[in-house]
Amino acid sequence: MAADTSHPTKPPMRGRRWRAIHYHQLVVVSLMALLLLPIAATLVYSLSSRWGATILPDGFSLGWYLQLWSEPRFLAAFARSLLVCGGTLLLAVLVVVPAAFVVFYYFPKLDRWMNLLILLPFAMPPVVSSVGLLSLYADGTLPIIGTPWVLLGCYFTIILPFLYRALANRLQSLDLHSLMEAAQLLGASAPRAFLCVVLPSLRKSLFASLFLSFSFLMGEFVFANLLVGTRFETLQIYLYNMRSTSGHYTSAVVMSYFLITLILTWIATRFNR
Repeated sequence: MAADTSHPTKPPMRGRRWRAIHYHQLVVVSLMALLLLPIAATLVYSLSSRWGATILPDGFSLGWYLQLWSEPRFLAAFARSLLVCGGTLLLAVLVVVPAAFVVFYYFPKLDRWMNLLILLPFAMPPVVSSVGLLSLYADGTLPIIGTPWVLLGCYFTIILPFLYRALANRLQSLDLHSLMEAAQLLGASAPRAFLCVVLPSLRKSLFASLFLSFSFLMGEFVFANLLVGTRFETLQIYLYNMRSTSGHYTSAVVMSYFLITLILTWIATRFNR
């Protein structure tokens, strides 16, 4: 009797593809559940009026949020955070946007050095930078420790890479010389051509990077805690100081914080389309 020399058939390609898709979906769903579970638990806890030794809370209420948003100390800390972050973004726009234009229009070879320069702040941990700044500016001729001015400088270095790279990617896709020459042939000066022709072309990239930078700055804690602390209480410091109070109240603070960051990130993604 002849031996069966047929090889075992391989599973069809479609079956293997479906298994890979299901495995990928399982991994994505598991990661999403892992990330959303703490947020969902914090949300439920912030909405519960009282939660004793039971599986479910005794009731739900917006009382903790009403108490939070009517608290003068919280509103003052929120206003300080908006002031510092908004001032940093304004400073960054006034400095980085013209600088990026000058680099790509007049000195394109400097772009590689700019990329190195903007990455230097990330080479030093914030804790190390804070210790150095405390040694330099705690006293002496420029005692800015404990004031918002030191945060402006630190926050500027944080968002510099995000803002510059977003502008650089957009400027690389533009024919700057052709745009500027066409505007100047129509009688516009170089500054006017930049304001009326180049700057509108950077609008989407600029706004996307600004909103992402703002949401990132709203979550920065190391510089705010070590350099200013309670002397200029921002939202991050307020949340840290309220950690020993009611868990429902701090959960409402965390969810408000998360909602603000989520809205800003969503706006940034809309501008980036």
